[in-house]
Amino acid sequence: MRIIVKIGTSSVTAADGHVDTQALMKLTNEVVNARRAGHEVVVVTSGAITAGVQRLGIDRPTEPEMLQALSAVGQIDLMRVYSELLDRHGLACGQVLLAPHDFRDRNQYLHAKTTFEHLLGLGVVPIVNENDAVADDAIRFGDNDRIAALVANLLAADLLILLTDTDGVLSADPRQDPEATLIEEIREFDHEVEQAAGAAGLRGSGGMASKLAAAKMASWSGVRTVIAAATRPGVVQDAVEGHSGIGTSVAARSARISARKLWIGFAVQSAGTVVVDDGARSALLERGRSLLPAGVIGVDGEFGSNEAVDVVGPSGAVFAKGLVGMGSAALRGAMGRRSDDLEPGTPLLVIHADDLVLLP
Repeated sequence: MRIIVKIGTSSVTAADGHVDTQALMKLTNEVVNARRAGHEVVVVTSGAITAGVQRLGIDRPTEPEMLQALSAVGQIDLMRVYSELLDRHGLACGQVLLAPHDFRDRNQYLHAKTTFEHLLGLGVVPIVNENDAVADDAIRFGDNDRIAALVANLLAADLLILLTDTDGVLSADPRQDPEATLIEEIREFDHEVEQAAGAAGLRGSGGMASKLAAAKMASWSGVRTVIAAATRPGVVQDAVEGHSGIGTSVAARSARISARKLWIGFAVQSAGTVVVDDGARSALLERGRSLLPAGVIGVDGEFGSNEAVDVVGPSGAVFAKGLVGMGSAALRGAMGRRSDDLEPGTPLLVIHADDLVLLP
């Protein structure tokens, strides 16, 4: 079995901000046991920024650029701990720094896949983190959760385990409702389930909402997900064996989606909205067509070419998301017009079918 294990900042650092060596020792011991059972394991880890704060002995800043600099400092300490702990069991680890855009470019995607396959073939445990230090965007909400789901898709994993500081997805935020109970299984995502997600923790950048988003991405990739407490004894083995009650299990969908469409649908923020008529909606949903200017009846927001937008029908319900072939200004001038009525040089497609993701 091929397993992706993601552990969050709140689970790898102690309350005083120091790297929790005991927590990482527990995780690496479970990774070792999984390897001895014949499984391949990739670890996606958070905690570099917090480790950088610890190393420099400063208060955690809020400026994105400073957080990026701190991640460069902390990443070294974090990898040193993983390396030392795995070395005790005769295992080597390899650092892989990724950013979500690595999954958009086909060449980068194939290169990343090849690197992972070689590392696993050599018996190395890949340790993945976001490439915070040189990311061209601000430190993003829950990116390592999403990266874990994207890696699960990339490697056609069998299981994604998201380790956190709660027992799983609860019926309500336990900090506000002491009667909150564990949701043991999610087969379909609905408003009630997503409303149950709480806010981010004190030491992490994500929260249960980002875990659910990642689980949804993995589900669309045909990968089963387990969201569980990092402190639970034997959590990795129990998740692999499919035991009930260890956390929240999210079922995999039967149909898989490509990494590119997974990125478009779930990992990139929408810059605006394109409203289409009923005819265009049917063509997109039922016949897998590209979106033409003639089917557009409204444009909300300001966006450029190749940015992501939500696609809604006349009712206002979002049913798709895609990368546009023209900016909002050009689209406002072209919407409702047939292809032979467009100005010379105007793109003929608003969203190509290959860049469109239909959402549930």
